[in-house]
Amino acid sequence: MDRAYDVVLLDALGTLLDLEPPGPHLVAALAARGVTVGEDLAHRAMVAEMTYYRAHCDGAGTPAALEDLRDRCAAIVARELGAAVAALPAIEVRAAMLDAFRFPAYPEVPAVLRALRATGARLVVVSNWDVSLHDALRAAGLDGLLDGAVSSAETGVAKPDPALLHAALGLVPAVAPDRVLMVGDTPPDVLAARAAGVAAVLVDRFGAVAADDPLLTGPPRAHHAPDLRGLPELVAGPGPYPG
Repeated sequence: MDRAYDVVLLDALGTLLDLEPPGPHLVAALAARGVTVGEDLAHRAMVAEMTYYRAHCDGAGTPAALEDLRDRCAAIVARELGAAVAALPAIEVRAAMLDAFRFPAYPEVPAVLRALRATGARLVVVSNWDVSLHDALRAAGLDGLLDGAVSSAETGVAKPDPALLHAALGLVPAVAPDRVLMVGDTPPDVLAARAAGVAAVLVDRFGAVAADDPLLTGPPRAHHAPDLRGLPELVAGPGPYPG
């Protein structure tokens, strides 16, 4: 089948997966354990945890390292919640924290992935994430629609380093760079694509990026989309997106 691209690389969070606000889920998880906290305090605790996680997730490339990171993150949550959880065992604070994270697929994603597979393109997720990326994709019901996934923690490199994209391309048969499309929602996604010499789509779900933003205009320029619904048409189109 003739198509514009043979491989589509897809970011995870913000592109395929949403993050439900974790604060209310933390309130509910703690309430189930007999602890009452307000949503404002829970929100602050989760923001502190996520800030720490983002700075350290690339080191969680093995199950053991992930367990250690989660213990450290739970300690931050306990510190932020203070006296409210002082009597709660650390293992229960950690369990409540993990219960608070929900990563559902965006509504259009399953149908889009099925349509992309129908074009014959290979689909690989490439994400700045810890080793649990595969679990998150499985929980969202997406793993069976993909040809593979690779995280920054597993490879030791993170976007915008193009080496992460090269690692993802190693999971599928070799193709020329002009047959590869990178789809993501952040500047590192577009910058990694440019550094790797492949085309890019910036997914702008909240309309935060102006049409004349240098991130889009390049060179080379990047395609700009509000979600993934137009992706199958782009991939199945008559030729690569102009650079």
